[in-house]
Amino acid sequence: MSQVRLGDEAPPFVLPGTGGQRYDLRAQRGTPVVLAFYPEDFSPVCSAQLRAYSASIDDFRALGAVMWGISPQGLDSHESFVQRRGIAFPLLADTDREVARSYGVLGPLGFYRRSVFVLDRDQRVIYLHIARAGLTFRPSDELLEAVREAVGA
Repeated sequence: MSQVRLGDEAPPFVLPGTGGQRYDLRAQRGTPVVLAFYPEDFSPVCSAQLRAYSASIDDFRALGAVMWGISPQGLDSHESFVQRRGIAFPLLADTDREVARSYGVLGPLGFYRRSVFVLDRDQRVIYLHIARAGLTFRPSDELLEAVREAVGA
């Protein structure tokens, strides 16, 4: 398992996600992308994190950025989570954990580490945070500042 570092090109992937769509990172070239890896649908911290990011989604969109949440649960769980918690951006299902492996965000025993990557328009990593313990999450303002840097705003 390799660790993605600042300045690296983000590993490409295609994953199924909410809304019955497939999400292809390469198709987002030219657009800043925020990837929020989270351990589990419906857990208290994950719910708080994704709801906080959802509350700021208009700010991300105003900067031309897209946000995707990624976790190992399947689509049925993601669809329920989106509806019950009011998540305003797509959730992608990395059920085999291959994307997490390629980004270096798997912890001991294969559990997801709460992690966030901000990619610039060329899909280079300009911000990353990989938590050792997933009891807190990075605030929206911090991520928005990284997106502003990506777009030169």
